[in-house]
Amino acid sequence: MIAQLRGTIVHTDTQLIIIDVQGVGYAVHVSGRTQGQLSALAGDITLLTEMQVREDSMTLFGFIDAAERDAFRLLITVQGVGAKAAMAILSVLDPNALTEAIVAGDKAMVARADGVGPKIAQRVVNELSEKIGKIPSLGGLAMGANLAGAAPDSADAAIQQDALSALVNLGYGRSEAHSAVIRAQRAGADASVSSLIAAALREMGT
Repeated sequence: MIAQLRGTIVHTDTQLIIIDVQGVGYAVHVSGRTQGQLSALAGDITLLTEMQVREDSMTLFGFIDAAERDAFRLLITVQGVGAKAAMAILSVLDPNALTEAIVAGDKAMVARADGVGPKIAQRVVNELSEKIGKIPSLGGLAMGANLAGAAPDSADAAIQQDALSALVNLGYGRSEAHSAVIRAQRAGADASVSSLIAAALREMGT
């Protein structure tokens, strides 16, 4: 398994780069986001990679950071989402924006990706809503930059996810509940699930 490559980019194509690593050229598929960031770098670059092995091929996918790699791994667990669709999604939504779209239940954001229709976008939102806060590199992004632009730690992310799930179970829409949890946290709600739920309910006028 090739988990990381460090070398010089010798060729670029549409979401495909070739990295020269000590004289060996590796073809690596990347998202539009990663390709754009790599184009601004000079000299050796480092990419985290994920290898997919099929009967007739071995394909490398590259990521600028752990959050993007983990988002890719999570996306391909969704029924109907292959590597190509996952990279298309990551080309229009960085991990932060993807996480926020999933937490808010915003399938329209996901459906902006090429080749991703409303049904697949809905599956992404539905199937990943409970998983995304449990991924360390993504959990801290789950509620976005909520306090002075800082992402919460994993414990805070778990509390936020539990509060959001509880509100959804009470019958509130995921987007409405997500916004209320954000407002409650910004207002200084105590860092416990019950306090955050109560504050979010107050934000919604309940």
